[in-house]
Amino acid sequence: MIYTITANPSIDYVLQLSQLKSGSINRAIDDVKLPGGKGINVSRILQQLGLDSTALGFIGGATGTFFTTLLSAHQLQTDFVRVKDDTRINIKLKTATEETEINGQGPAITTAEKQTFLEKLTPFTQGDVVIMSGSLPRNLDNNFYLEIAQQITQQGAEFVIDTTGQALLDTLQLGPLVVKPNHHELAELFATTFNNLDDIIQAAKRLLQLGAKHVLVSMAGDGALLVTEKHAYQCNAPHGQVKNSVGAGDSMIAGFVGTYMQTHDLQESFHYGAACGSATAFCEDLATLSDINEVYQKITVTQLQ
Repeated sequence: MIYTITANPSIDYVLQLSQLKSGSINRAIDDVKLPGGKGINVSRILQQLGLDSTALGFIGGATGTFFTTLLSAHQLQTDFVRVKDDTRINIKLKTATEETEINGQGPAITTAEKQTFLEKLTPFTQGDVVIMSGSLPRNLDNNFYLEIAQQITQQGAEFVIDTTGQALLDTLQLGPLVVKPNHHELAELFATTFNNLDDIIQAAKRLLQLGAKHVLVSMAGDGALLVTEKHAYQCNAPHGQVKNSVGAGDSMIAGFVGTYMQTHDLQESFHYGAACGSATAFCEDLATLSDINEVYQKITVTQLQ
């Protein structure tokens, strides 16, 4: 079973504008409300791939109830912890040329609410994969993901972490199945700059040396890399109009992990992960299976090392 953890889910209120005028009244030409959060995005793409997952996290207040209503349309299996404070609302303002985001803080999690959540992690066993991603709500410190990773590995399950900075580095010693920084995050992680592709590959190998089993590096228009203990692969970025940068990385993780659990074929997992990520980038919302399969045909994976 695959589990996704979204500690700080959101209602994403997406407003389409002809133009954004700061300090003035702006009127939307279209709007949509979506269930948001990186782990939620992963679960939704896994569903498109025909794979079951259970979405875990914290929801609360009237917005939490509305979030559950929005999510019910996607028929995902969930097991959220109800908290006192409200689930956040994120506002995304889109024009033809740019996107502006205003993200809420999220609820303040009490000690009792955190403990209730941790108790939901006890069923994990060998063969399970837990995907942790996204920001943390108030009162949860940067050790939260590390604490979960320790519990997961003690129970024999695998974990994937999609975060950056020290929170990522702290979990590497526990051997995450895959980590996915973009090339900017990877450079920042090691306080360096990259002059060429080989520099990026060498930095990814440092993550392997620190404990990661596989490293995905997204590089926007330059495609993506998969670096493993034995090989390095690159895929191209297919041509298309980018409409949604928010869920592309989550979709890539879903495609990679979902395919890997079925096939244990790293190259095919990378290929399908890249297809999921690019397909979502070309959609207003997350990609559908037909979108993914269409983009898959436009991607070529090349072994570099």
